[in-house]
Amino acid sequence: MAASALLLAVASASAATPEPSARTLRFGEARVRVEIVDTDPARADALYGWIAGVADAVEATFGRWPLAHSRIRITETDRGSGRSPVPWGQTSRRDGRVAVLLFVRRDADIDALRADWTAAHELAHLYHPYLGREGRWLAEGLASYYQNVARARAGMMEAEAAWRALDAGFERGRRATGAGPLARARRGETMRVYWAGAAFWLEADLALRARGTSLDAVLADYADCCLADARFGDAEGFIAALDRVAGAQVFAARFRRYAAARTFPDLAASYARLGLRRDGDGLHFDEDGAALRARIMGARSGGVPAR
Repeated sequence: MAASALLLAVASASAATPEPSARTLRFGEARVRVEIVDTDPARADALYGWIAGVADAVEATFGRWPLAHSRIRITETDRGSGRSPVPWGQTSRRDGRVAVLLFVRRDADIDALRADWTAAHELAHLYHPYLGREGRWLAEGLASYYQNVARARAGMMEAEAAWRALDAGFERGRRATGAGPLARARRGETMRVYWAGAAFWLEADLALRARGTSLDAVLADYADCCLADARFGDAEGFIAALDRVAGAQVFAARFRRYAAARTFPDLAASYARLGLRRDGDGLHFDEDGAALRARIMGARSGGVPAR
């Protein structure tokens, strides 16, 4: 995501920053403090409106906000490689305080921010505990899956565009896959970590939907019962808790298989269920599977997330 120069900016911004403009988002009893650093009031209003919309989209996807208290801090920057409107995002879990840190280009307009995936990705990280180095593929995969699901549900991107974004991610993951197990993926396998992880959560979602529930519902129930007390860095404990919440063995065996896998997962059976086909012209959408695709990526109506 970020160049080393921007990492230095993160550190220096954490050490000494101006007093932020602060507001509070409310989701039922949950409170999210939104801090916008060192900008004029009109820009702060625009950035607040943007992040409130993304937070609404993520919360509606699961039907609840995961934590009683959390924080979003937005800092404008002129640094970063490329032209991404959000060149750096990070989820911080220090001393039990959970925060999403977003660095936004000073010249990024609000339309560009709304089209970007980074904020949805980082906010989705709030629905799982810290999972350690060997659970990084789980964490980044969950956020990569929901950066598309949440935005499609909220109408921030078309459903077919969301499926194409997932499919393109899977292709990047395949190209980056080395010979070792996923849980020990190396530095050059970042795309494998993100997109093999997303494949895990897609397949878990399909397995749950075959049982009449959904990954959204299971993660929401997990947040309700277990997230606040989760052990730091305990990926296996997280997976075991999800199986308990689901009332079925959906996660554990799949987790072990994925963690040990030395190749990118074969998604042919999942694509067949979803009515997705890949050929030389790209991704095609068959009528068979359309209803299932709509339940996952379809825009919600009346504020109720599609389950």
